[in-house]
Amino acid sequence: MPPLPLSRRHLLQAAAGSALVSASGVAFLAGRASAAVVPPARADIGVSAYPFDLGQVRLTSGRFLDNQNRTLNYLRFVDVDRLLYNFRANHRLSTNGAATNGGWDAPTFPFRTHMQGHFLTAWAHAYAVLGDTTCRDKANYMVAELAKCQANNGAAGFSAGYLSGFPESDFTALEARTLSNGNVPYYCIHKTLAGLLDVWRYTGNTQARTVLLALAGWVDTRTGRLSSSQMQAMLGTEFGGMNEVLADIYQQTGDGRWLTVAQRFDHAAVFNPLAANQDQLNGLHANTQVPKWVGAAREYKATGTTRYRDIASNAWNLTVNAHTYVIGGNSQAEHFRPPNAIAGYLSNDTCEHCNTYNMLKLTRELWLLDPNRVAYFDYYERALLNHVVGAQNPADNHGHVTYFTPLRPGGRRGVGPAWGGGTWSTDYNSFWCCQGTGIEVNTKLMDSIYFHNGTTLTVNLYVPSTLNWSQRGITVTQSTSYPVSDTTTLTLSGTMSGSWSIRFRIPAWTSGATVSVNGTAQNVTTTPGSYATITRTWAAGDTIAVRLPMRVVMQAANDNSSVQAVTYGPAVLSGNYGNSTLSALPALTVSSITRTSTSSLAFTATANGSTVNLGPFHDAHGFNYTVYWNTGGSTGTATYKLVNAGTGLVLGIRDMSTADGGLAVQWGDSGTADHQWVVITDGNAVRFRNVNSGKVLGVQDMSTADNATVLQWADNGTADHRWTLVDNGDGTHRIRNVNSGKLLGILNGSTEWGAQAVQDPDNGSSDNRWRLVRIN
Repeated sequence: MPPLPLSRRHLLQAAAGSALVSASGVAFLAGRASAAVVPPARADIGVSAYPFDLGQVRLTSGRFLDNQNRTLNYLRFVDVDRLLYNFRANHRLSTNGAATNGGWDAPTFPFRTHMQGHFLTAWAHAYAVLGDTTCRDKANYMVAELAKCQANNGAAGFSAGYLSGFPESDFTALEARTLSNGNVPYYCIHKTLAGLLDVWRYTGNTQARTVLLALAGWVDTRTGRLSSSQMQAMLGTEFGGMNEVLADIYQQTGDGRWLTVAQRFDHAAVFNPLAANQDQLNGLHANTQVPKWVGAAREYKATGTTRYRDIASNAWNLTVNAHTYVIGGNSQAEHFRPPNAIAGYLSNDTCEHCNTYNMLKLTRELWLLDPNRVAYFDYYERALLNHVVGAQNPADNHGHVTYFTPLRPGGRRGVGPAWGGGTWSTDYNSFWCCQGTGIEVNTKLMDSIYFHNGTTLTVNLYVPSTLNWSQRGITVTQSTSYPVSDTTTLTLSGTMSGSWSIRFRIPAWTSGATVSVNGTAQNVTTTPGSYATITRTWAAGDTIAVRLPMRVVMQAANDNSSVQAVTYGPAVLSGNYGNSTLSALPALTVSSITRTSTSSLAFTATANGSTVNLGPFHDAHGFNYTVYWNTGGSTGTATYKLVNAGTGLVLGIRDMSTADGGLAVQWGDSGTADHQWVVITDGNAVRFRNVNSGKVLGVQDMSTADNATVLQWADNGTADHRWTLVDNGDGTHRIRNVNSGKLLGILNGSTEWGAQAVQDPDNGSSDNRWRLVRIN
């Protein structure tokens, strides 16, 4: 067996019709792809907007289409018999002389055969979107062979319905909590279930339905015999989106059996804090969690239970606001770090691709529930463009991807931990999780551009594309070079009937957006962070131009206002350092940033006293770059002095300590960094991060006692690190600890320098009152 990668796993864990040719050159049978979709038996609960079928939206010339075509080349190329090797061998069937794979699908790799479900999904997408019969036939062949494997379970010694590339005994070990070698068996089962479901609903293959339900039935039998405590213990091992796919099977079939099984995978240790809007993510393996949240959103739509919606929305808010880098990705070395810990974790292994893929799924699910919340799609656009689209290697005709996206100074895509066949995925010798999500996402890049509700059309993404709104006989063609240009043009054709509305997302980052129809400016509200709506009787040939002015905006890291990234509209800009090595973040002169071209996103700036070229990060390939810069705190998160109202002294850390447990005391105001605090919003509370040490104010041992000592700690997100500000109406505040409910004060009301900070009952004394004096 090859050595386990230094990742989560190493940490143990043909019909009649006229032929048309699409922009990608794929022969397409008109209407065939959309017509083949099997509609769900049950409608989703609570939604207020609806996506179009995959076959109704086509990408046209641009970066998104290029990504799609490279992935399509790979999907047509790959040898299905090689992908079937482990299934056939495990189920005691001939491997038909096929070669074996390497990387995460090698015959001895613990969780082999997770990748095949991703292929099934991607092939199904390719058929649904483009009518690609090569991909459909590959999916059908794999399904037929998987059915043979499943049918041979008796001879293989497995239970009815079982289907995998590793023995069923792995689940016995999982249930006994003795599983080793980093295996994650339900993670693999999830991928197989999801792939089979997609082949059924997107191609109409009823054999896929049969195999799917037999495998789901095995899951029911296997988990149904466990006690609740046994099940919850087992959920400590990564299981992918088992709750999501089983809820989807419930929606697709209408059979309540599958909802019951789905809810067995509700992980209380993760769901309970999120239901209470508590950030306890620090230290958790990130992509183990995000699919559970997608599952919670799907379970809400299946049941209407608001707790599920709260779990999903709270998880999104906490992750996007407190754990997300500027490119939209999250996690470092696959794990969540303390809330707002960004600048301290700019490394080679930031931003795992899988995490962002699943965050996009979660975002889309939540927006369908709340389609007026522009913030969802502002994030979606940022993450899709800067991380996901940019993660594919444009020099590779098979569209291979990188696992992490480095954000260290001097980082480079495709250069990092050499797992499997290298730092870019390969045809047969990597098969990482991120390669799987890479082939999925690049076959459905068009799925979130347009949405509808009744006669209202929503345009959420500005991407060259064509929408065939066949239900209304309308075609919408979007032409744009966005974000190189700040304008997109939509042209309407087809049969127009009556008055109807088009909504356009006005991102929060723009100002002065305009909408014109046939060259005439419209009197329409274009408030940043809202939707601009035009309602009229449209005519074939009408053109709508949406202009979203862009400007350079610096985005500070949550935990260090001096560490900033450069954005221009939705695009993150990075510095091109060629093959030069960077040992630290370059010092950027923000005022020097200048756009040098109107035909590309080309900029120059001065950093470390020299000129550097800046360009869009999604195109930063083949050279060393920096995304974050040292700006000397010119803008960013506000910094304050905490001045005690009783003594006039300021809160600082004894001896400027940077250690955990450094004592918070009051001193004369000398202006040193240990007297300065960054105030970080955390839901309805705040945290105080010391500028000198980077640590946050908390209470010793989470004590709830009077006079418990207040210290500085590593930011692990516990409740004693969170404080609420109560305005006293006289320019002072009481600072109340979330854990204890007691106030920040000074021991015995002392006026001495060096007197220690403690938590006190709310007795109205002046030492419990503080002025927050902003210093930047």
